[in-house]
Amino acid sequence: MSQLLQNKKAMTGLVILTIILLVAIFAPLLTEYSPVKRVGRPHQPPSWDHWLGTTRLGHDVFARLVYGARVSLAVGFGAGLMITIIGTVLGIIAGYKGGVVDEVINFFTNMVLVVPNLPLLLVLAAFIGQASPLVIAIILGLTSWAWGVRVTRSETLSIRQRDFVKSAEMLGEPSWRIMLFEIFPNLISIVGINFIGSVIFAVITEATLEFLGLGDPNTVSWGIMLYNAQNAAALSVGAWWDLLSPCFALAFLGLGLALINFAIDEIANPRLRTGGMLNRWTRMVRIGEGKL
Repeated sequence: MSQLLQNKKAMTGLVILTIILLVAIFAPLLTEYSPVKRVGRPHQPPSWDHWLGTTRLGHDVFARLVYGARVSLAVGFGAGLMITIIGTVLGIIAGYKGGVVDEVINFFTNMVLVVPNLPLLLVLAAFIGQASPLVIAIILGLTSWAWGVRVTRSETLSIRQRDFVKSAEMLGEPSWRIMLFEIFPNLISIVGINFIGSVIFAVITEATLEFLGLGDPNTVSWGIMLYNAQNAAALSVGAWWDLLSPCFALAFLGLGLALINFAIDEIANPRLRTGGMLNRWTRMVRIGEGKL
């Protein structure tokens, strides 16, 4: 944890993510307008009364942006948590148990990996119709866990050969305890990377599905904002604020999560920190030469 707090990328990402979370939590305190009521003229440009302008229906864009953060974050973190739990549990069981259990899990994992993810999501969402954010999160969670299983399984295969796992087996500890208390703590970095990556994937995919018209139009989310702006031909009529506001929000959230992901990867993989170490050694050598 101390390494994470000392990493500039991690701190920048955490600050960005904290800002977005606080905006979502305190949305009612940040705006006096309702995200679903008409409060101005259609496509009114940004002003003191409407910081980010209004939509074609006269909704306040800033109000929809801060309230929409709640839905987008809920789908992202909910689906990301589901993906991570399924991938971690199945990966550890497959890697530690081996044999028939490993073959069965690998069979279903390969089935999910073979089917292209986005087309599958499009088909499922189109079959369901106007999918709610909860339905989209469940679909993402149940169709996107295969990569996490593969990565977790490969790491578990390596860890199970270490001395502390063998010692636990010789002491007669049950399998569930070995997997939970001996193997899982050594997979925290992998699980963290999997979770952050899954959240990014879920947020972007949810926005994509809603932008294509497969979400619930009555929901206030960043994807629905993009869908409504497209239908209103916002750019064609010069209402750039209607379209660019959710785009920048998604990019800002993606940047924060990506920086945290990069930081976790650097801490988990010391080879990625070689550049920084070389720079420090170079400065030390130059200082030493100056003293001589």
